[in-house]
Amino acid sequence: MTMVCHRPEGLEQLEAQTNFTKKELQVLYRGFKNVRPGHAPLCFSLPFTQECPSGVVNEETFKQIYAQFFPHGDASTYAHYLFNAFDTTQTGSVKFEDFVTALSILLRGTVHEKLRWTFNLYDINKDGYINKEEMIDIVKAIYDMMGKYTYPVLKEDTPRQHVDVFFQKMDKNKDGIVTLDEFLESCQEDDNIMRSLQLFQNVM
Repeated sequence: MTMVCHRPEGLEQLEAQTNFTKKELQVLYRGFKNVRPGHAPLCFSLPFTQECPSGVVNEETFKQIYAQFFPHGDASTYAHYLFNAFDTTQTGSVKFEDFVTALSILLRGTVHEKLRWTFNLYDINKDGYINKEEMIDIVKAIYDMMGKYTYPVLKEDTPRQHVDVFFQKMDKNKDGIVTLDEFLESCQEDDNIMRSLQLFQNVM
């Protein structure tokens, strides 16, 4: 496989674009460079190939790291969806700028910013809407990642049951899709939905 090298934007520019200080960005970049498959990943840092310390992360490496985080489940599908959400330009790779921009939103963004990012994750085909099958796919991927040691033990149809309840609340005009506005409104007015999304952020 050909390794693509990439030099990140200046820290001053990233500091202006994110909610991190220059010192925090330096720490994140060191972790981003040095963590790789087979080694314990730093908290909130993505894997980075040792062979190309100013390169990019591909999806396979991303999946390997999530497999280490969740050894009792199958994290590959969720890692695929999460990778696509980080890869905002759809290039098949995640640069440090992609990583730190998303991390800034998830850790220090406003509620509105976090919800918009989560909507993008659930919008698998990037058509600007969430349908029920997309929501089921994401929720099922999270359950698969958590594995057989969840308590209480989950039934096969549990993801669909949870989605049926949430989707009915979100799809306010009953047209079979959830728009960004519907998603934002539903999440902010329903504590149960917000708690579920906070659980998702914990597995991020």
